[in-house]
Amino acid sequence: MIGIFDSGLGGLTILKSILEKLPNYNYIYLGDNARAPYGNKSQEAIYSYTKEAVDFLFSQGCKLIIIACNSASAEALRKIQQEYLPAKHPDKRVLGVIRPLVEATVKIPKITRVGVIGTKATVNSETYKIELHKLNSNLQVYQQTASLLVPLIEEGWLKKPETKMILKKYLHSLKLKQVQILIPACTHYPFLLKDIQRIMTSRCKVLNQGEIITHSLVNYLKRHSELNIQPSTDPRLEFYTTDDIVKFREIGEEFLGRKIKKIERVQL
Repeated sequence: MIGIFDSGLGGLTILKSILEKLPNYNYIYLGDNARAPYGNKSQEAIYSYTKEAVDFLFSQGCKLIIIACNSASAEALRKIQQEYLPAKHPDKRVLGVIRPLVEATVKIPKITRVGVIGTKATVNSETYKIELHKLNSNLQVYQQTASLLVPLIEEGWLKKPETKMILKKYLHSLKLKQVQILIPACTHYPFLLKDIQRIMTSRCKVLNQGEIITHSLVNYLKRHSELNIQPSTDPRLEFYTTDDIVKFREIGEEFLGRKIKKIERVQL
């Protein structure tokens, strides 16, 4: 069983991509919608919320969890991997979304200017800048917070002119910097991928998080046979939310591109 966790609905972009490549595995998706967005929360709160989500998914039989949330990956993942798992769940694994995106970025040749757009928590942590410089110290990394995008997306305002106007304003500084690569450092942002690419023009490559994370998961499963995560003849796909089921279904089905048969509400 593979768990996918996000503060809200954004992680469905990752799940959708994974299901296209690895449809025959068992998955549990957990959205902590009641406490979303995480991007404006403190590091202590994000770590506490993420730990509760991890515990819940492990209790449901998950052996591997993907934290499909950049804020949680930036503010909680390292501590969970280095301190919490060895003490509480030494036989389980938790992965984030930042490292695969960073590795994909530095593999692109002749890149000197990288843009990062994300939540306040992700940008202020400087995790992307730190990780990028570990692999290529010569990169110029420019970051921009975009705090309003997650609430707008969660409200289903993808096609509203107000959302496109706000997005354009957020991207303006990165466009002026003439960044060659843009990392949409939030799993909600792929819902706006076409608009982001249009605004940044063909002179900037906008990374596709879903494709990159899926490719990373495929390779991880190949390398870690000890987890014994195998395809199923009758694959399960379960959904949990900490908030309103009706709203989760309505927006989630649109984002996922398929019907969601069953959703349960949980309290972490």
